[in-house]
Amino acid sequence: MRLLPLLTVLVCIFATALAWTKEDHEIFDLVSALEAAEGKGTTFYSWLDVSPTASASDIGRAYRKKSVQLHPDKNQGVKGAHERFARLGVIAQILRNSEGRERYDFFYKNGVPTWRGTGYYYSRYRPGLGSAVVFLVILTSGLQFGVQAYTYKSELARIDRFMNEARAAARGPKMNVIEGKRKVKVNMGGRAFVDEDGNVVNGRSLDMVVEGQNVYIVEANGELLPLDYSAATPPAVGRTWFISTLSSIYGKMKSKVTGVSGEKDADEFKESDVDGDGTEDTTSMDESVSNGANGSASTSARGGPAAIAGGRRRKAVKPKKKKNAKDAS
Repeated sequence: MRLLPLLTVLVCIFATALAWTKEDHEIFDLVSALEAAEGKGTTFYSWLDVSPTASASDIGRAYRKKSVQLHPDKNQGVKGAHERFARLGVIAQILRNSEGRERYDFFYKNGVPTWRGTGYYYSRYRPGLGSAVVFLVILTSGLQFGVQAYTYKSELARIDRFMNEARAAARGPKMNVIEGKRKVKVNMGGRAFVDEDGNVVNGRSLDMVVEGQNVYIVEANGELLPLDYSAATPPAVGRTWFISTLSSIYGKMKSKVTGVSGEKDADEFKESDVDGDGTEDTTSMDESVSNGANGSASTSARGGPAAIAGGRRRKAVKPKKKKNAKDAS
């Protein structure tokens, strides 16, 4: 029932916005331009120096007097002189027309509306493709963040309910804190039903364990999973679709660059295993390591430590066992 008044107000505002005509939009533009040029609060009447109840002839005389003052020939070199003179003619025409003056008097008495309709703003501040894309990205990301916040709040309420019901079931009506662990069942929701044997089943239940102030969920394998408010996922700007997409693209580009660099290093290591005469270096890994441990200057035929890190590993060969004296005899 509370939504009905709000919907009524929205419908009235929408209907009023649709009622603005082309002439109304012209008045809106003139009011904004006049206040920007002559000062905040300047009206058609105050600029012509006439009363709001002035007759059409009074407005005509005021217009002729004002036009002489603002004529561009008498204001050469004055910035905006042509615009002011043209604006004066349009304003005088509106006030000398009965219908136009009636429309202006309505806004003069009630004020120019803040919201002037979507068509008005779109026709004057028509956004480009980039602006439209930015607006849609911000709008959709904001809505997604709002959904995350609502989901987080719902998860906190659900966790709080499970914890309270588990403690209540474990402690009993007097809510006495028990020693040790106690296993309880908490209803997860759902309607109760009667099974084939005529027993009443109160919907799905969740096995939980209460130990002091701690509450645990019993998993299928018997392990205890702690239940607290950290189980809920808080809203984050990084999880909105636009930021997550950028992060994913950056991660792929980074891994691709790292992979190319790794392949390049591997090729260099392979080249280091080849001697100057084109033959492959046959120095084994074990020999290289032992030479390094003994403090020798070279760890391999060519390439130094890099050859050890990236060189080919030769297949290890198990040493043959020596026959003992009995076997020899």
